[in-house]
Amino acid sequence: MAMDPNPKRFPILSYVLARIPSLSPRSPRVETDIEQPASPMSRNAPHHSSHPSSSSPRIVDHMPHLSDPKLLASMTSAISDVAKTRSVLKNLGERPDHEAVDTANAKLADVESKLSAKLQEIVLSSRPADVELLEWRAHLAQQENECREAADKEKQVYKAIVQLDAMHEAYEKMLKEAEERLVKIYESAERGLPEEQRLDPVNEEVNDDVARILQEANEKQIDRVSLSGRRLRFLPEEFGRIRGLVVLDISCNQLKIIPDSISGLENLEEMNASSNLLGTLPDSIGLLQKLKLLNVSGNKLHALPDTICQCRSLVELDVSFNSLTYLPTNIGHELVNLQKLAIQLNKIRSLPSSVCGMSSLRYLDAHFNELHGLPQAIGKLTQLEYLNLSSNFTDLNELPQTFGDLSSLRELDLSNNQIHSLPDTFGHLENLKKLNLEQNPLETPPMEVVNKGPDAVRTFMSKRWLEILEEEDRKRTLAVEEQGQTGWLTRSTSWVKTYVSGVTETVSGIVGSPKSPKDPFLDQQL
Repeated sequence: MAMDPNPKRFPILSYVLARIPSLSPRSPRVETDIEQPASPMSRNAPHHSSHPSSSSPRIVDHMPHLSDPKLLASMTSAISDVAKTRSVLKNLGERPDHEAVDTANAKLADVESKLSAKLQEIVLSSRPADVELLEWRAHLAQQENECREAADKEKQVYKAIVQLDAMHEAYEKMLKEAEERLVKIYESAERGLPEEQRLDPVNEEVNDDVARILQEANEKQIDRVSLSGRRLRFLPEEFGRIRGLVVLDISCNQLKIIPDSISGLENLEEMNASSNLLGTLPDSIGLLQKLKLLNVSGNKLHALPDTICQCRSLVELDVSFNSLTYLPTNIGHELVNLQKLAIQLNKIRSLPSSVCGMSSLRYLDAHFNELHGLPQAIGKLTQLEYLNLSSNFTDLNELPQTFGDLSSLRELDLSNNQIHSLPDTFGHLENLKKLNLEQNPLETPPMEVVNKGPDAVRTFMSKRWLEILEEEDRKRTLAVEEQGQTGWLTRSTSWVKTYVSGVTETVSGIVGSPKSPKDPFLDQQL
C-alpha cells in the first residue's frame, strides 16, 4: 500500500515497521521486500540508503545491530507516531492522484466563485414595496444562510480529497524525519552508547536550554515555558518549583514520564504534552487546581488517573490518539466546567454515565473508537453543539431515545457506523445544521431523504414522531373505552350477586326457623 514506506528511500524504517506484528503486511509484494533492498549498502548505509539495486544482500548483513532485540525495541518506540498515523491512513484510504486533487481544488474555487456571485445578487436585490425593512432583512439573511449551507454541502467531497492529500503529504514528511531518527539511533549503537542514550539523546544545546530556563526561574518570575521539539527524554524535577508558571509546552519530545513534582505548579493554566511517549500521567496532576487546558494527545496512554477528575477548572481536555480503553468513572461528576472533550483515535468501548453530567460540554469528538452505544441520559448535554461519533464501525448500531434532547446540537457526524434507524426523537434537534450519515445501513429515514440534507431528515423524523404519538393516543383511547365497558359489566354482575344473596337470606328467614332444617330444593331454586 502507499502508506507503507518505500524501502528504497526508508530502508531502516521499513525494516522496523515490518516487525511490528499489527502493521506487518499480510502479503508483501516483491518490489517492497525490505529483506532484499535494491542497492548494496556499505557500512555507512544509513547515509547512502537512497541508491538501491536489485542485487543487494539483506539489510541486516550490512547493519548487524538491527538483529539486536533491544535496539529494535528502541527503534519501535521512536517511530510510534509513524505507526499510529499509518494505521489511520489505512482506514482513510490511498492518497488521491494529482489530477483528482487539482480537480477538487478547481471545484472548490468554482463553488466559492458561484457563492460570491450569489451572495452579491442577494445583497443587491431590491426590497418590494409591500415588505417591511426588518422582514426583508430577515428574508435576505435566510437566503444567504441557505446559499452558504448548499455551498458547504457541495464542497464536502472536494474538501475530503484535499484534506486526505494533505494528510499523506504530512505523512511523507514524518517518514523522512523518522528515518533520520533511526539512523541516529543506529549510529549510537555502533558507537557503543548505552541503551538509554540511543533514543534521540539530549544534546548539549538542549541541556543548556533547560539549565538556562531553570536558572532564569531562580532569578525572576517566569509565566511561560516552551520546550517543544527539543528531543527531551525527561523533564527535570526542578520544573515543579517554578511557582509562577502559567503555560507549559513540552510537546513533540521523547518524554516517557512527567515528574510528580508537576503538582508544585499551582498557577498552571495550560499544559501541552502532546506527541511524546507518555505511558501514564502522574497522580499528582489532580493538584493542578487552576489547570484549564490539558493536551496529552499522541502518546501511549492506556488509562487516565482518577485524580484527573480533581482538575475541576478544566475547560479543554484532549486525550486523542492514545490507547485508552475507558475514561474515569466519575469524570463527568467532577469536570462540570469542561467545554471541549477530544477522545478520538482510542479504543474506548463505552462512555461512563457520568459524562451526561458535563453540563457545560459544547464539543465532543469520539470518532475512531470502539463505542457500542451512548449512555441513556446523553440528552442531558443540552449545551452540546458539536458531536462526532463517526468511524466506530461495526460497534455503534443505535442511539438512545434521549438523543433528541440535545437541543443545542449544530453539527453531528455519524458516518461509518452500523446505524439502521435514527431515534424517533431525532426531529427535535431544531438547531442541527450539519449532518453526516454516510456509510450506514440506514432504513429510517431512507437514503433519499438523507440525501436532501438535515432539514429533510428532521422533517421526516418529526412526522414519524407525530404518527407514533397519534397511534399511542389511539391505543389509549381504545383501552379506556374497553375498560369502561368492562367496568360496567363488572358493576352490574356485582349488583345482581348482591341482590340475589339478599333475597336468599330473606326467604330463608321467612320459611325457616333456627330449629327447622334448610330446604335444599328451595335454596337450589333461589
